Amino acid sequence: MNMTDALTPTHKQNILIVDDTPANLMVLSEILGQQYNVRPAPNGRLALKAAEHTPPDIILLDITMPEMTGYEVCERLKANSTLSSIPVVFISALSDPAEKVKGFKVGGVDYITKPFQIEEVLARVHTHLKLRECQQELEQHNTHLEELVQNQVQEILAVNKKLQDAQMAIIVAMSKVAEARDDNTGKHIERVQHYCRALALQLRKIPEYGTIINDEYIDNLYCAAPLHDIGKVATPDAILLKPGPLDQQEFEIMKLHTAQGAHTLQSVCDRYPENTFIRMGRVIARSHHERWDGSGYPDGLSGENIPLAARILALADVYDALRSKRCYKKEFSRENSREIIAEVVGEQFDPTLGALFLRIEPEFNEICEGMRDS
Repeated sequence: MNMTDALTPTHKQNILIVDDTPANLMVLSEILGQQYNVRPAPNGRLALKAAEHTPPDIILLDITMPEMTGYEVCERLKANSTLSSIPVVFISALSDPAEKVKGFKVGGVDYITKPFQIEEVLARVHTHLKLRECQQELEQHNTHLEELVQNQVQEILAVNKKLQDAQMAIIVAMSKVAEARDDNTGKHIERVQHYCRALALQLRKIPEYGTIINDEYIDNLYCAAPLHDIGKVATPDAILLKPGPLDQQEFEIMKLHTAQGAHTLQSVCDRYPENTFIRMGRVIARSHHERWDGSGYPDGLSGENIPLAARILALADVYDALRSKRCYKKEFSRENSREIIAEVVGEQFDPTLGALFLRIEPEFNEICEGMRDS
């Protein structure tokens, strides 16, 4: 099977090619025309009109053009709410890294340097079209997820104060909808709740945290912790249950669960702005994969810019993941888990929380051993 056969889509998608050089338009149209519906445009003005008339699935955009540069075209596309989600791939003879960085800053998703290779153009176009398809599917899943969460939270908020235990059971059940689609079918949620509470109880003994972490904060953290991975409801099974490591494209899709979960819970917050634990749940869902050194996702936050509740949850979640068997990994021992976390304190984890964890690790181990998966 050759490259063309491997990348042939199941239905023809629309590509808008923008270049002021007729030869380039012709070559790209010939390369892509066998697999996609191609529309050429010789300048930025006509490209914008074409996109507004019939939005394409992807745009290949030259940079150096008269009247309107590719950068300007991309900025106008991204300013248009109807067109902003269309992936833009720059194709240019400009090889200066600063030009490439500028392309990404104005909203481009990729950059191909001329003279281009046929296989490279086909592969990159295919990848970005596939990513867009996945994102659109996730948005559809998210719509259904929002309805589910809103209905469940409305039910929770309607019951009497005396039924708090029943409310918590519903929240855990909601979270287990996401957990059941992953490889976490045991007591992961319950253990993470207890790890978070143990860390928070120790943290509030430190003077600078005493005014932040009170009984209400700890209760909210305990209730919100199960919501951290609720966005995984929208993650495809093929990625969640893959036994081996994820490739780059799969990992990018997996990372979307943080923003998906936060977006879903934000819609609940909009309806019930006084619900403090749902607000904390939204923060945790979005930021529990941020890292102290700024190398995490989805926002690249660092240090104390990462919300405290998310920093606490991150350490608790990783500890439980290390101590648990998954389809893609074995269970690590208590000693190895402690050592692994100790090695990344100050890089992945808040140094203060890391020091507290090392001090109370026996309590973590006790929780882990006392709530083993059956």
